[in-house]
Amino acid sequence: MKKLPLKFYQQKEVTVVARQLLGKKLVTQLNGVRTAGIIVETEAYAGAVDRASHAWNNRRTQRTEVMFGPGGTAYVYLCYGIHYLFNVVTNVADTPHAVLIRALEPVEGIADMQLRYHPKTSALLTAGPGSLSKAMGINASLNSENLRGEIIWIEPGITVTDEQIVASTRVGVDYAGADALLPYRFHIRNNKWVSKGKGL
Repeated sequence: MKKLPLKFYQQKEVTVVARQLLGKKLVTQLNGVRTAGIIVETEAYAGAVDRASHAWNNRRTQRTEVMFGPGGTAYVYLCYGIHYLFNVVTNVADTPHAVLIRALEPVEGIADMQLRYHPKTSALLTAGPGSLSKAMGINASLNSENLRGEIIWIEPGITVTDEQIVASTRVGVDYAGADALLPYRFHIRNNKWVSKGKGL
């Protein structure tokens, strides 16, 4: 069990981390149950200078405070009052960068993921940020969790080449004006678990 080092998360360019997270393995260990999936889709959020970020213009609230901590921490928030979304805090303290994990290819504990998601509806098990959180058991209790801890972490996974990576605009950030057009969404080409780009 080799967890990614803190220096990986504390790189300066959030888009670099978002690209490098593709192919890595996200793991949860909850109540003795290990579930894991290969990260196949991410979105970068560049903090104070990014109108799509919760921390745009250095907005510090009870919800965003975790983003201002050092890279290597989980940022989990509730979206639309229904879906928990899992983000990786990056960069150093007081630079509120984060990467949203949008989709996983499930590889371990799939039966347990199906039970958490819905035993009769598993086709979209981890193909979307809200779905993957439900399948992996991620909720508000994991907000601010250390990604080098024993509950949730990321391992090396598989190699993804530059040729396999597709960059595009982010989902659901039309309110961000020109920043909505930034190519900050990354996914593995032709992977069936990549989200459809609409909804959660």
